[in-house]
Amino acid sequence: MPHAQGVGAPCATRVPALRHTLLLQGHAADTLSPADDAMASIQKRPGPRYRVQVRLKGVYRSATLPTLEQARRWATQTEHRLYEQQHFVSVAAAQHRLSDLLTRYEQEVLPRKRPGTQRHQATQLAWWRQQLGTLRLEQLTPARLTACRERLAETRAPATVNRYLAVLSHALNVAVQEWGWLEVSPLRRVRHLREPQGRVRWLDDAERQRLLEACAQSPNRLLLPIVVLALATGARKQELLSLTWREVDLRRERVLLLVTKTGERRSVPLTGRALSALQALAQVRRLDTALVFPRRDGRAPLDIRHAWQQAVLQANLQDFRFHDLRHCCASYLAMHGASLVEIADVLGHKTFQMVKRYAHLTEAHTTQVVARMTAAIFA
Repeated sequence: MPHAQGVGAPCATRVPALRHTLLLQGHAADTLSPADDAMASIQKRPGPRYRVQVRLKGVYRSATLPTLEQARRWATQTEHRLYEQQHFVSVAAAQHRLSDLLTRYEQEVLPRKRPGTQRHQATQLAWWRQQLGTLRLEQLTPARLTACRERLAETRAPATVNRYLAVLSHALNVAVQEWGWLEVSPLRRVRHLREPQGRVRWLDDAERQRLLEACAQSPNRLLLPIVVLALATGARKQELLSLTWREVDLRRERVLLLVTKTGERRSVPLTGRALSALQALAQVRRLDTALVFPRRDGRAPLDIRHAWQQAVLQANLQDFRFHDLRHCCASYLAMHGASLVEIADVLGHKTFQMVKRYAHLTEAHTTQVVARMTAAIFA
């Protein structure tokens, strides 16, 4: 047993397994702890104060009390309380299966997400239910989850595998933080796969012209203005198709995108051909729907998949998807002198990680900026 370094000197020991020990002014006082891995310590502070710290399976509690007796009593009560809480969690993990957790998540959490997200994640959750649904939560181990990750990677891209892991991770975290079904998520120890750098496919002048001509010849008269807006604003397909006239301000020449991937509103400017396209549509807009691009019955956004595929074929474009129009917008901005900050602002990216892929396209602009600076300071 260690001894105090001197009378009144603040000191403490921390002893795991069934007890915590206070060492103060040459004497020790022990109290029982209900958990084998509980750890408590009491330190004498200046004046009549005692600092108590309790740790149990990663959970930490502390307090400062005026007397030694109160400090010891608080430590014992806190250890018992933490032990009881974690005991109930352990019971829940033994009682509930993963299928129970996924069902509750689908009923309580998933409906609060965007419709597109709900569809994708419902498919992902169904896969997890098929693989591990019969297991009790206490049987979910990092080894089992890693095996599932590798199984996914056999037929899916790393980015897709990571989306499967992400939705299960969120479900497990909700079970930890809100439902008390788990102490910690077993996915915390499972690494996501390394994703390759995102592709940047953009159209040169000839390709862009062919695409616009093909869209103009499409039987779907709304395809051309949709593609023009995508090129000019960098908006995602769903952001455009969900657009309503209430979000279009032709007087201020701006569009407010409310339904975005990040969940945050984004205002984008309208200029040139994009502005003209919306002005033309406004003159013949339908009065039975608020949507700018409605389907025939006006009750939902237009489905442009077939018309788009036909236009791409007619324009003879190789390896080009609708989302690549967003890359086109960013690339054109970079090549015309926009900084990465400005590109991120237009596209609505929260971090620069997503816009770094366009950095090489800004090199000519940054070279000119540096040349002007050096010419000025060394003239």
